[in-house]
Order: sequence, then structure tokens, then C-alpha cells
Amino acid sequence: MIAIDTNLLVYAHRAATPEHRLARAAIERAAGRRGGFAITVPSVAEFMSIVTHPLASGRASSPAEAAAFLRALEEGGMRTLGPGPAFAARFLQTAVDLAVGGPRVFDLQIALCALDGGATELWTHDARFVRVPGLIIHDPLA
Repeated sequence: MIAIDTNLLVYAHRAATPEHRLARAAIERAAGRRGGFAITVPSVAEFMSIVTHPLASGRASSPAEAAAFLRALEEGGMRTLGPGPAFAARFLQTAVDLAVGGPRVFDLQIALCALDGGATELWTHDARFVRVPGLIIHDPLA
């Protein structure tokens, strides 16, 4: 299964971004792959925060517009992945083991939820996304 990072969701949602067309195509490819595609619970919250932010570039989406976008993806087969048992302890230990701090802790949270839900790949357009053993990081826009 492929987990989709927040940045691809934002690009696919915002038609004015230069990456819009490529991000939509990437999500469509992921949806057609064997095993399907998913997003993590942290990405749901991060997506809503970014696209509804009043200072976002362009016009901020309403909460209803943002939710409708995610619901449409769900209707297209997208699953939502959450943290598994003992997530907090595993998150803290992995952060220590990989020396992850600052804003990259959010990447770690997404990566661990993806692994907990059975994802084997995470698609992102973030070259610095945290590398976690067992999860292939792929940039479908490159």
C-alpha cells in the first residue's frame, strides 16, 4: 500500500500550485496500484490546517471544501491510517534512534502511522522527508 504525504494532497487540492496536475496524476496512479493508497491521521489534520489557513497563498479553502476533497478521495478507495499500539513509546524511541527533532517530528509521526497501517511506500515531494527503516520514500513528481 502507498501512503500519500500531506504536500501531495495540498498540491492536488490547490489548482493554482505549479505541482497541481502532477500531484493529481500521482494520486490517481497510487489509487490504481495493487494494495491501494492511504493517508495518515496526522496528514488529515495537517492538510486541513494548511488549506484552510487564512494566510495561505491564494484563497483559503473552507473547512467544507477541504473535507469534500478528502471525502472524494475516500470514495475513490483511499484508506486512513492511524497509530498502532504503543505508538508513543515507539515514536519517542525512533526519534532518539534517528536523531529526529524540530519540524521533522511530524514526518516521523506520518511515517510511523503509515507503517502501522501496512504501507510499504510513502509518496512525498519532500526530499528531506525522514527515512524510517521499512518504509520506501518515493517522489512521484521527480
